[in-house]
Amino acid sequence: MNNYHLSVLVHTQAEKYGEKVALRHRDYETSQWIPITWNQLSDTTRKSANAFVKLGLEEQENIGVFAQNMPEWFYVDLGAFANRAVPIPFYATSSASQAQYIINDAQIRFLFVGEQYQYNTAFGIFGLCHSLKKLIIFDRKVKKDPRDVTSIYFDEFIAMGADLSEEETVADRTSRASNDDLANILYTSGTTGEPKGVMLHHSNYDEAFRIHKIRLTSMSDKDVSMNFLPLTHVFEKTWCYFCLYMGVEVCINLKPIDIQMTIKEIRPTLMCSVPRFWEKVYAGVQEKINETKGLKRALMLDALRVGKIHNLDYLRVGKTPPAAIRMKYKFYEKTIYSLLKKTIGIENGNFFPTAGAAVPDEICVFVQSVGINMMVGYGLTESTATVCCFPYTDFEIGSVGKVMPDVQVKIGDENEILLKGRTVTKGYYNKPIETAAAFTEDGWFKTGDAGYLKGDTLYLTERIKDLFKTSNGKYISPQSLETKLAIDRYIDQIAIIADERKFVSALIVPVYPHVEAYAKEKGIKYNSMADLLTNPQVMELFKSRIGTLQQQFASYEQIKRFTLLPEPFSMERGELTNTLKIKRAAIAKNYKEVIDKMYEE
Repeated sequence: MNNYHLSVLVHTQAEKYGEKVALRHRDYETSQWIPITWNQLSDTTRKSANAFVKLGLEEQENIGVFAQNMPEWFYVDLGAFANRAVPIPFYATSSASQAQYIINDAQIRFLFVGEQYQYNTAFGIFGLCHSLKKLIIFDRKVKKDPRDVTSIYFDEFIAMGADLSEEETVADRTSRASNDDLANILYTSGTTGEPKGVMLHHSNYDEAFRIHKIRLTSMSDKDVSMNFLPLTHVFEKTWCYFCLYMGVEVCINLKPIDIQMTIKEIRPTLMCSVPRFWEKVYAGVQEKINETKGLKRALMLDALRVGKIHNLDYLRVGKTPPAAIRMKYKFYEKTIYSLLKKTIGIENGNFFPTAGAAVPDEICVFVQSVGINMMVGYGLTESTATVCCFPYTDFEIGSVGKVMPDVQVKIGDENEILLKGRTVTKGYYNKPIETAAAFTEDGWFKTGDAGYLKGDTLYLTERIKDLFKTSNGKYISPQSLETKLAIDRYIDQIAIIADERKFVSALIVPVYPHVEAYAKEKGIKYNSMADLLTNPQVMELFKSRIGTLQQQFASYEQIKRFTLLPEPFSMERGELTNTLKIKRAAIAKNYKEVIDKMYEE
């Protein structure tokens, strides 16, 4: 297959696949999944490209997309690429100030908005964004502000290009499209500082497609991928473009909270996800085991033991398992493993790329043991996603996989992971100083992550900027502790506190239903969640569980005190990024009194 430029890819694929389904999206009124064929995708993309010309879009102009995952994303991106324009994605949950910053930084004239929240937010800052000329609204149910005289709905936008009267202009622009063109600017929300716009050129995507095709040999146009993560995120965006390149059907999940329902409706063979998805699966299975007694419990535990031997001790390293293990594994495959996979909705699974945060070893071992091919990886927005990922065999638990073909990785000062290759960004939009600071003098990109290489297998150790130094001069890696404790079924969110402090403490958001169930079992009376979380029995429960999980850490690394929070961390209060990573500075500020109290003598 040739590496077709994204400006023409969909039309080339339509010639090959015609009436085969390219995309699906869920109609929430009928609960039906609506198919969009390659011919339909190509046709609507042409109309979109023509409509852009009618709007007055220029080549290499920036446009914005501020929406949940919807089919319209693809029409806009692909129509923009045909005009050599640059789509900039906004997280659907972006605040007014975040949206305003991006619009002004990128001088966006045309902003596509999804649902009522995005429209209201964008219209509310219209007067503060001097470049902004028009909002185009995806969802017809959105109610426009009575003062709004410029916005149009997406169907009106498409109607502008329906006669294809600007096809000559579009074709002329497409003919000049090259891999040197800027494709996207992805603003990283960041855990500190103002957002930086990572520039990704078509050459970055072209190389990402090439190297993924080399690594992911079982992927084909027979696969069905669930689009679950936000299309704003480089992981999902690059993956969905790659799916189009490979002819894979993409099913678009509109509402992230619905994934447990929609995954069962689609039963995909592929799905990008973050470790939290698998942590919840693991916690659910552990809970089931804890509730089960007798023979059934023994069988479940034995199934996990046999699966580990079969898949990790033998198949992973290219060996044939002993006959007795093979027979047991086949029995469990038809009973326990298949039931688990069917309950999740992944019994048709091919493989499941997983990245975005560290995957606890326990989770990785569990998922592989039950026959789910979770492909752990590591990447950044600046590297067009994947730097490395698990191969099908010969991967190492605890690592983030083998380095991708033709990506160069070396370890620099402070054990920092450095990158070179055609997937690496050329820099940050409008930020020459930050761009210069991100590269070494000889051109290696500085990831900010520390790690080490064993051959071509990469291991992460910590985020350099997040290393804490206690007042005793000891260095603490908060992620290591957070990753370890996050597997506990009673812990939903956790933030380690240690910087410039004399010992390690933690703010913990419990899984509230589990704590309530524990209180009921123990006959604990309480007036509110805040009241319950200060109960000595509940505190002792958490102390015991934390103590067990942190045994592997040195004494100075272990949590000495903790506070259970009656409310979760939130994006609204600035405590989480759009990818749900904790913002340590905001948490330190918002919970200053709570934190200080833990350090009182």
